[in-house]
Amino acid sequence: MSYLLGIDVGSSSVKAALLDAQSGRCAGGAFYPKTEQKINSPQPGFAEQDPQCWYDCAKDAVRTVLRAAKADPAEVKAIGIAYQMHGLVCADKEKNVLRPAIIWCDSRAVPYGNAAFAALGAEKCLSHLMNSPGNFTAAKLAWVKEHQPELYAKIDKIMLPGDWLAMKLTGETRTTVSGLSEGIFWDFKNEKPADFLLDCFGFDKNLLPEIVPTFGIQGHLSAAAAADFGLKTGTPVSYRAGDQPNNALSLNVLNPGEIAATAGTSGVVYGVTDKKQYDPLSRVNTFAHVNHSEENPRLGVLLCINGTGILKAWVKRLLGDVSYDEMNRLAESVPAGSDGLTILPFGNGAERVLGNRNIGAQIGGLDFNRHSRAHLCRAVQEGVVFSFMYGMEVMKATGIEIKTIRAGYANMFMSDVFCRTLAGVSGATIELYDTDGALGAARGAGLGAGIYRSFGEAFQTLEKQNEFFPDNGNYAEIYALWKKHLDRALK
Repeated sequence: MSYLLGIDVGSSSVKAALLDAQSGRCAGGAFYPKTEQKINSPQPGFAEQDPQCWYDCAKDAVRTVLRAAKADPAEVKAIGIAYQMHGLVCADKEKNVLRPAIIWCDSRAVPYGNAAFAALGAEKCLSHLMNSPGNFTAAKLAWVKEHQPELYAKIDKIMLPGDWLAMKLTGETRTTVSGLSEGIFWDFKNEKPADFLLDCFGFDKNLLPEIVPTFGIQGHLSAAAAADFGLKTGTPVSYRAGDQPNNALSLNVLNPGEIAATAGTSGVVYGVTDKKQYDPLSRVNTFAHVNHSEENPRLGVLLCINGTGILKAWVKRLLGDVSYDEMNRLAESVPAGSDGLTILPFGNGAERVLGNRNIGAQIGGLDFNRHSRAHLCRAVQEGVVFSFMYGMEVMKATGIEIKTIRAGYANMFMSDVFCRTLAGVSGATIELYDTDGALGAARGAGLGAGIYRSFGEAFQTLEKQNEFFPDNGNYAEIYALWKKHLDRALK
């Protein structure tokens, strides 16, 4: 028996999955913590997490999976890591974390990214970086440099969340081209780290870790980590990628014209292209996909909506006595359009698709005499779908075709209302698969370790669970009403 282990470091939880390498079947999965992982916000717009919590949750999840599968640690042949994108972990020469990680939904760095964009010029940034520095990892580091100079002076290496977990597992501080691109440290025109951006911010290029391939032996499990996780010392770590490129990988989305989506805490639509293209306003972003190379460019155009599943979770807490399944049943009980109730889901930090503005979540058209909790449950799902559609209109303007959207059967995609509404308003077919980020990371590990010889072999057992086709509903009219609400909020 041979197993592949995938670990997915999210902002809500850390998941682990064990994949039977031969059959392609999931042998077990687990996540920790069982309640949503805390995001600390010491000031408005700030969002931080303690990296040690990721390690502890990963350890608990892996041990649970191994115990449930009754797997011999020696049968785990490779480890893959997926992780929340755009975060910043700062470590000193002894590999100690110097401050809490500044995570993806933190808004504090927007002025620093905007200043670099103005100083370097739009053409330079967009043609080389494919993006504005915006609110990404490089800009977050600029905030640390200005506001915590004594701490900044102690930094030996900066890491993305997955780089940090891999370092804790192997003792090796490394990153990937895909990772550097998500931090806006990669020069696509010259296919190397963006020295001009480092110079603009005043960063020493030695702060960046060594670059290793996305697929390949990136390090081996240390004795200490093996003891913590109940694994075998020397097990290779052979894949790492940010959660959205990894989600696309998990759905076998690798080539131009293929689209992946997810709707967890945040929501993403991710389209693959071979063109080095960008949105002039940087409302959607372009990163190196997991299979990108200079010879065969594969870039992911990413639409991110920060406030998706977190909105549904907030409403669930507000209602107090319903499950997610019950919320979906309530949503089914009212007609499309929620009788005029509209929700803008933008309550989780600055939104790139809105030009890095933080307008907050808003409810419109509320009628105390007509609207019930069922209307609220449906309006939540429609608001998230329409925010997707708003961003997909931007993606289409960059040349991305959206005919079929693949997603894992998880989170908001477990709702028929959500899937039918997305199919209806976008005109795309929605395909749901039995996979998730942790299983994608496991398959990536198999590719990186040479257990799978090709992408085709790695994904030959991927199973489609359901499919939704566009219908003739009044989605265009409902979406137009939602956009009027957004237009008012943006004035």
